[in-house]
Amino acid sequence: MNPGTVTIATLTRLGPARAEEKLTEVLRRNLLALQLQLDEVARHPAYRRLLRVNSGLLPAYTHEVGRPLYRQPGIRALVRSGLEHAGRKAREAGIRIGLHPDQYCVLNSATPSTLENAVAELEYHADILRMMGLAGCWHPQGAHVNIHGGGRGEGIAGFRRGLALLSEDARNLLTVENDEMSFGLDDLLPLADAVPIVLDLHHHWVHTRGEYLRPDDRRIAAVTGSWRGVRPVAHISVSREDLLADWPADSLPDYTALAARGLTTKDLRAHSQRMWNRAVNRLVADHLSWADFEVEAKAKNLAVDDLELDALCSGAVAPSPDLEP
Repeated sequence: MNPGTVTIATLTRLGPARAEEKLTEVLRRNLLALQLQLDEVARHPAYRRLLRVNSGLLPAYTHEVGRPLYRQPGIRALVRSGLEHAGRKAREAGIRIGLHPDQYCVLNSATPSTLENAVAELEYHADILRMMGLAGCWHPQGAHVNIHGGGRGEGIAGFRRGLALLSEDARNLLTVENDEMSFGLDDLLPLADAVPIVLDLHHHWVHTRGEYLRPDDRRIAAVTGSWRGVRPVAHISVSREDLLADWPADSLPDYTALAARGLTTKDLRAHSQRMWNRAVNRLVADHLSWADFEVEAKAKNLAVDDLELDALCSGAVAPSPDLEP
């Protein structure tokens, strides 16, 4: 079941009572979808129990049209009850929860309105985790709200200034991920004292024009240290299979060779449908010694199956006996 939404224009056009009714309808659907997702994830082995919660879970939450609606007793009770139930399920099943605001959440923006919106978005995501009982300390059960570094103009100093505007809960849930264009891993490492770093191996490959990070790379220790005792989360994806149709699945894609064929950075950064490259999967399996990995692919569930198969074959993970019936 996919989450639903309701536009600001629709809520504005409706009268207060009808707007509350419409929002309630969407929220019931979304909270049910979240519960069904958690139920499904709980059926998998422990090493697959990571769920990215859709950022659109509570539509219009930060907008001036939506804020009064979320103060209505009925909606407030519905949201709190639904998220408390979801959080209890996540804790009991050991499901790691992540959220990922969109690319417009720029914490180091020099534009006041953009920065204000970024802070509001991060507090909204923190509110979701608060109501799930996954806040109040440093990344409880690995929970996190992940963003990219933002624009190059204000840089790391601007990110630190934005970080100071957040509540303690939001700061304690925030993570920052290296991207392909603006902030590579080496650019983000100076933030390791303040915020955990989410390493995206594919972004690093694109940003560096072809470097594959190995688990014994010195930078891995810095990434791990940034999490302060919490098991890190990392991301993996691979370039589209239709663009690399003749590339051997047992050979790591070679950026230089692919660029020589005329493939652009834009081509190579796009996510595949599946985790089709077994050599990349084996590399990720080696990294499972220090991090949980979230797969970013179009057919995500099938892509996770691909990665799991290669991880099982390599011995990086073992079949789990603790599955729900």
